[in-house]
Amino acid sequence: MSEVAESPVQEVEIKVVGKSGQISLGKRYAGKMLRLERRADGTVLLTAVAMVPETQLWTLEEPHRSRIERGLTWAAANKPRETDVGDLVKDRPNRTSRARGRRP
Repeated sequence: MSEVAESPVQEVEIKVVGKSGQISLGKRYAGKMLRLERRADGTVLLTAVAMVPETQLWTLEEPHRSRIERGLTWAAANKPRETDVGDLVKDRPNRTSRARGRRP
């Protein structure tokens, strides 16, 4: 596992673990997913994390990640505009359609 550079301490609190083994972190963390790391020296580190479903992992891999980023950048720079469907149909190559999987 890679080491993470420690950030400067922003806030220090003392929390008491209740009889059920729970502590309250406050509403700021309500609904968040946290990674719990128990270290050999007895310290405990909680890190807020985001989970990615396996079916969407491909979006984080190249070349998909770069393509998605380019698409989002393009979409942010280009306002949506209405498409003339007639122009799309007119410019479409004329192909004869055949039912898939059927042979004459």
